[in-house]
Amino acid sequence: MKVRIDESRCQGHALCNSSTPDIFRLRDEDGHAEVSDGTLAPALEEKARRAALGCPEQAILIEEDQAPTPRTR
Repeated sequence: MKVRIDESRCQGHALCNSSTPDIFRLRDEDGHAEVSDGTLAPALEEKARRAALGCPEQAILIEEDQAPTPRTR
């Protein structure tokens, strides 16, 4: 899973950081959220989903990993 912040939507409410500081941090210059590299360990995936649901601006975007498609011959 990858997570990122849509900076055009983020208004700096900081709910994501207050609920999951192990994923989201706030920038000093404007208080908006950011994610380090965006790739999450499996243990943090459910926290990221809950944070995305709780974002009032829907600024947290999640890309689920795609399972490889089996090849047929």
